[in-house]
Amino acid sequence: MKKITYLAGAAVLIIGGVVFSLTSCGDTATLSGQADFGPTPAIVAPNPTPIPTVKVATAVGWPEGAKPVAAAGLTVKAFASGLAHPRWLYVLPNGDVLVAESNSPGDDSGGIMGWIQDMVMAEAGAGVPSADRITLLRDGDGDGTAELATVFLEGLHSPFGMALVGQDLYVANADALVRFPYKGGETAITTPATKVIDLPAGINHHWTKNVVASADGKHLYVSVGSNSNVAEHGMEVETDRAAILEVDPTTGKYRVFASGLRNPVGMAWNPDSGALWTSVNERDELGSDLVPDYMTSVKDGGFYGWPYSYYGSHVDTRVAPQRPDLVAKALVPDYALGAHTASLGLTFYTANLLPARFAKGAFVGQHGSWNRNPRSGYKVIFVPFADGKPAGLPEDILTGFLSPDGEAYGRPVGVIQDKAGALLVADDVGNVIWRVAP
Repeated sequence: MKKITYLAGAAVLIIGGVVFSLTSCGDTATLSGQADFGPTPAIVAPNPTPIPTVKVATAVGWPEGAKPVAAAGLTVKAFASGLAHPRWLYVLPNGDVLVAESNSPGDDSGGIMGWIQDMVMAEAGAGVPSADRITLLRDGDGDGTAELATVFLEGLHSPFGMALVGQDLYVANADALVRFPYKGGETAITTPATKVIDLPAGINHHWTKNVVASADGKHLYVSVGSNSNVAEHGMEVETDRAAILEVDPTTGKYRVFASGLRNPVGMAWNPDSGALWTSVNERDELGSDLVPDYMTSVKDGGFYGWPYSYYGSHVDTRVAPQRPDLVAKALVPDYALGAHTASLGLTFYTANLLPARFAKGAFVGQHGSWNRNPRSGYKVIFVPFADGKPAGLPEDILTGFLSPDGEAYGRPVGVIQDKAGALLVADDVGNVIWRVAP
């Protein structure tokens, strides 16, 4: 019998009655404060351990009446609740909010590490079946709470990203980019999907696929995470993975726009520079201080290191064969977001409803760590920008997702600006969409 249990807050692996403490086999972070944030984060020496550090925040949900803690000058309340693992958000032109209620289609990687990961994710609240649907939320009276919640699309396959181009709504399933006809104001789509392209699937080490459209709608950009931590299944199964693909939705032709991005999830257009930015989850099992997740502008043809190196030319010696030629051209990310924070959501603020300090910058949803001691993430942050680039350390916007005992009341994922200029946050453990306003 195999299971993960918790004794005095420590993760314990039990195999055949033999007890192994996962946390004690791991390590403890040495960096403090925001040393692993910003354009020049501290990059310490790797500290791999025989069994990776596992410090999971057990998902318990929000107690009655509880909610996250908002930063000074802000309030937070539930925009909608009672959802089924809400992951990603999209706001339609009329203000309706689409929510992808979704989870992994399953990971067939096998082995002890795959099994441990499955157990860890279940403990963290990601073990529930995927609802495989998109729900529409409508706040008709403008009071900041949705009065209508209705199934908009169903029968999908672990849907995540959404993008509207004209009257075409694109949805990034775990295995394909598909298209539906959309008419403004409608509350359900029953027309069958049209496939645009297949997307890499199978092992699903990273199953989320996101999609954003170019300003002119001529191209779609689809993010695809790696099939592994550091190519342990071989690079032959990483084709078109750890990458952002540029897709012509008319012809179905695509190319790799940028690569070496272990798990790019959030994508957004910088309103000042016009550049595409992405939030990326970096590799695990190098210690609690490595490697910082990051957000970065995405250069056409750019290579960002995975799996051969991290944060530029820091070589990952676990990868074989080595590729010094690729390491030499690996781009350094623009801004570190902290080690193991699982920074998923990314949106630039372009409205003026929130206080003036949020006039330029990006909100980031940090889902929270499992491979770090102490825990990191489990909050929403704001990174100020100036002249199209990050300018300063982040500010905590929503906190309080962890209990005093380290259990997870909630975990933030997607973040987006609503039509009024408030911030919406998808919480896939609390099953809530939070709305942050002045």
